[in-house]
Amino acid sequence: MPTRQTTCSRDCPDTCSLVVEVNEQGRAVKLRGSAQDPVTQGFLCERTSRFLDRQYASDRFTRPMWRPHKGAPLEPVSWDFALDRVAAKMLQCRAESGPSSLLHYRSGGSLGLLKQLSDLLFEKFGPVTIKRGDICSGAGEAAQEADFGVCDSHDHLDLHNSRSVILWGKNVHTSAPHLLPLLVQLKQKGTRLIGIDPVRTRQASLVDHFIQPRPGGDFALAMAAVSRLLEKGLRRDPAEFCDHYPEFLEMLNSRDDWPEMAGVSPAEVEILAEALHQGPASIQLGWGMPRRRHGAALVRAVDALAAISGNLGLPGGGVSYYYRRRSAFDGLEIGGLDVAPRSFSEPCLGREILQADPPVRFAWVTAGNPVSMLPDSQSVRRALSGLEMLVVVETHPTDTTDIADVVLPTRTLLEDEDLLGAYGNHYLRSSQPAVEAPGEVRHELWIWQELARRLQLSDVLEGTPRQWKERMMVRLRETGIGLEDLERGAVRNPYAGQVLFAGLKFPTPSGKMQLIHQAPEAAAPDPEFPLQLAAFSTTKAQCSQWAVSLSELSEARVHPETAGALPDGAEVSLETRRGRMTVRLRHDDRVHPSLVVLPKGRMLRQGGCVNQLIEARETDLGGGANYYEEPVRLVALG
Repeated sequence: MPTRQTTCSRDCPDTCSLVVEVNEQGRAVKLRGSAQDPVTQGFLCERTSRFLDRQYASDRFTRPMWRPHKGAPLEPVSWDFALDRVAAKMLQCRAESGPSSLLHYRSGGSLGLLKQLSDLLFEKFGPVTIKRGDICSGAGEAAQEADFGVCDSHDHLDLHNSRSVILWGKNVHTSAPHLLPLLVQLKQKGTRLIGIDPVRTRQASLVDHFIQPRPGGDFALAMAAVSRLLEKGLRRDPAEFCDHYPEFLEMLNSRDDWPEMAGVSPAEVEILAEALHQGPASIQLGWGMPRRRHGAALVRAVDALAAISGNLGLPGGGVSYYYRRRSAFDGLEIGGLDVAPRSFSEPCLGREILQADPPVRFAWVTAGNPVSMLPDSQSVRRALSGLEMLVVVETHPTDTTDIADVVLPTRTLLEDEDLLGAYGNHYLRSSQPAVEAPGEVRHELWIWQELARRLQLSDVLEGTPRQWKERMMVRLRETGIGLEDLERGAVRNPYAGQVLFAGLKFPTPSGKMQLIHQAPEAAAPDPEFPLQLAAFSTTKAQCSQWAVSLSELSEARVHPETAGALPDGAEVSLETRRGRMTVRLRHDDRVHPSLVVLPKGRMLRQGGCVNQLIEARETDLGGGANYYEEPVRLVALG
């Protein structure tokens, strides 16, 4: 059967190369991972393996949709009808209320670089109001930029040089499945694997040691390990390559109960400290830890641990949180926040729209489902519902399209054409259509070009998707890599080094690493809501894109001790100060006793969205969302 190659563009670190089997009717009948891709290695995650169910789902948007008035159902219309009215509303709002009355919201539902072209269009039209911050990686990226001057990683195969690999909050089975074969290989050759997580995930069966600190105890755990390292003796004086070392020591010595604060034993601290002391040790950070109130401080504490233990700037070391996925490509000339008339915090989007003065009248949403995925979902829903016009570019119905005035159908990852870098490896890839888009579905570039023509901005986005891809590859062509190479398969970023910070030189103003030297304040306990709510990623869904049918109720997993008299399988009320929802209780002794764990991504339209219970709060740096620190309680239903 004929095959075609493309790339998965969803929000995942692996960015897999796909081989698509296509029948004589042009329909995709099977997906598999490319065996030639050094990361994909011939297999796909469960989510993407099931993507054909989504590709051919009966509720797929295949025509533009228009809501005649608020509360009315969406009706199919022509592209001319939809875009004429969208353009007219944009011009009206700009003329009457200025460009700040329009909001452009683009999130990470697709990681293709051409998605940035919508930023260019709305900046040329306005500039208009945009979002700031990043709900997913904002705190972690800001932390490492503050410490090192850049947020990047060693080559992923540099792990072969590690004596120990520490998976700190990184649930590889769910969130980095293509790291698993490498970890298995490393373990077979004698590399020590250590897992750290408040939930005893599947990786506990893979690692040599599993440490389960209390939720948010990462700062204290890092400090406990530093204290033990100082007792063992350091290989090099940190003051030689770190700023603020005296202040760091003062903070460290301000208390002596770090292990108790972390909720771990001295023996567990010893395991961690010994692995770092022996070195080289690589710390692989997950994306959940920074999604706390002091998320950046937690990451900075781990960075400091790696520095003081002597595991920076050498093969087999480092702290890997993110790979600079755009660094090899040519960027667009966009001013962004520097030229925008105003911006709204992404985690606090609903509240800030509702409080905006002058008010927002129009919003364009692309590559995102903010009603489901942002904190305080009900405020986001109220805010977007109250606009004069909400336009959503989407493939399938979501909580956000449920309130949209206009829905514009666009291509799925099997139909798209784009450029992609990865945030879990240094490989670059291209996507090209493996199947034809159905009905009147259009590439987003076509949508923006047709809108631009109506806004008298035709020249802004002129060119085909392939021509825009070529424009973003000028620097790569200078290294001998062309678009044709990416279309044949994954190519390693030639600008990415094997080892970061060799010689312990950092791109900071002083050339030294910047050590954190102020401990975050612990949150005061809430006796009425004594537990912490966390909605973690699942193998069954990519954000709010579910690969399986859902049960009537979400399952809330708690430790049996936490459940008390509430029986396993009972329907209970999950309550925070923002609201409540009914869930199915499941006893699970792998969950830390202070946690209530739910799956991430369920929508309101699916019977319960956990984000409606989460307060909209920013993290300490980077404009991240504080998803994992919401006080919660479980109450028996009357």
